[in-house]
Amino acid sequence: MSDLIIYNASILTMVPEHPRAEAIAIQGNRICAIGQTHKIKALAQPHTKVIDAKGRTVLPGFIDSHVHLFQGSAELDFLPVGGFSDLAEVQPAVLTYADDRPDEPLVLGVGAFYGLFSGQTTSPRMLLDAILPDRPFALLAADLHTVWANTCALEKAGLLHGADMPEGSTVMMGDDGLANGILLETGAFGPVLALSRTGGRDMLGYVTGDDPDPAATKAEREADKELLLKGIDHVAAHGITTLHNMDGNFYQLELLSELEAEGRLKVRVQVPMHLKNYDPLERLQEAAKMHAQYRGDKVWSGRVKMFMDGVLESRTALKSRPYPDTPGTQGEAVFDPDHFNEACRIADAMGLQISVHAVGDLAVSRVLDGYEYARKHNGKRDARHRIEHIEVISEADIDRMKALDVVASMQPRHAAFAGFFEPPQPNTVLYEDEYARSCAWRILRDQGIPLAFSTDWPVVPVDVMANIQCAVVPVDLGLNWPDQSQTLMETLDSYTAVNAWMAFREHHHGCLRTGLAADLVMLDGNIATHTPNELRNLPVALTVCDGTITFGGD
Repeated sequence: MSDLIIYNASILTMVPEHPRAEAIAIQGNRICAIGQTHKIKALAQPHTKVIDAKGRTVLPGFIDSHVHLFQGSAELDFLPVGGFSDLAEVQPAVLTYADDRPDEPLVLGVGAFYGLFSGQTTSPRMLLDAILPDRPFALLAADLHTVWANTCALEKAGLLHGADMPEGSTVMMGDDGLANGILLETGAFGPVLALSRTGGRDMLGYVTGDDPDPAATKAEREADKELLLKGIDHVAAHGITTLHNMDGNFYQLELLSELEAEGRLKVRVQVPMHLKNYDPLERLQEAAKMHAQYRGDKVWSGRVKMFMDGVLESRTALKSRPYPDTPGTQGEAVFDPDHFNEACRIADAMGLQISVHAVGDLAVSRVLDGYEYARKHNGKRDARHRIEHIEVISEADIDRMKALDVVASMQPRHAAFAGFFEPPQPNTVLYEDEYARSCAWRILRDQGIPLAFSTDWPVVPVDVMANIQCAVVPVDLGLNWPDQSQTLMETLDSYTAVNAWMAFREHHHGCLRTGLAADLVMLDGNIATHTPNELRNLPVALTVCDGTITFGGD
């Protein structure tokens, strides 16, 4: 018996020994058969929903292995400013948004590019005051590592006169002794985002890893679940069936589990424990508790997330040399090496996976030091520890990644040659000799290092097809930038099977094989014959997660 059959399809199974098929049958939440159209159609019963794919591509459901679900969901309701390149363009949008929401506690623009403040001699605080002086107003950078705030927001958050910050976070001060409006990293901008209508609950898993204090009310919990559902519908519309969250706390796990119990969770989500640099190592017991308590097919934990540095644009990424345009500045390590190494040892000994944000080459090296330290003390095991981003890496550390069996978790649309963010100007954040090792997808893959792809939503849109296009046909920036392009099948593998394997779920989902979870996406065309430079325009026609149609299908 079958509940759903899709036939006359161009199926890419992502199973090496059986890479192609024509039809697939689903019973309950599992794939019950896959093969030729005439054989699969014969399994139809009167109740079976039958879909003629008409030659369209069917794939395993996409797995976005690096997202911030709660934040991304919240940002759908805030003011998008990512399309603006000048503050003069931002002002009318802000004023309209503010007028329409007179009770909004924080007017928050999201997705802001650093170029809005480039070349300005006036402080960001005063520039934002000129746009909206009488209400708390802030802009959150697209990369989620910087906030620019006006005087009212800084004063209400208790930051106008500066404040003590944890290592790696900074409230930038002006010559007048007041904060100049630039807040670098989570410790600095957390108090401003807490002013928002969500009370900052959407950011807690990112900013502190703590649960709401005081605890969220019943009304707040219900509002937060509705917010998450909006984000989940959004990702399902892009063919996504599994998310690896990159921030976490018990609160998110509770909300997602409640949605699952209510039959409303349309996606699988892994949520990590977020260890901050100021946390005592004993806090890792929370990670063990999360892992023991949340082990389901749709909501699970089992991973520790940490940050080693910031981002290149704000010069907070940790580099082995000073920034070309900022002598004496190499970025700042978020973790002390000894503290980090011990955290890796303990988490690894607990059998937990580790994922660490590392953008600069020295940050990558420090993370590898921690993984090597853990292996030395605990012995070698199938850990599948991850490094997130790897925007610059040294030749020596490419070899170390391979030797330590570390997974490269990267985001094609972040790259200078992706065509989304403006590429850096020469001699600013990268030296010319670093171009070859910047977002070095091709080099890492060719070295046999497992390569996983994702978006880091809401840093960039969660649009899978646009991300795939960036990997397959990156922008040519010239001779100094080597070709890092991926084949289509390599890219699809890094968005499906590799991401499932990375999370130890390869025997559950990630490919289309009889007996595995019924997670799939049907595109509205044939991806193999679609023009590579137009992949971003190839829509999703149908998404199925756990045997249930979560998008399309009418």
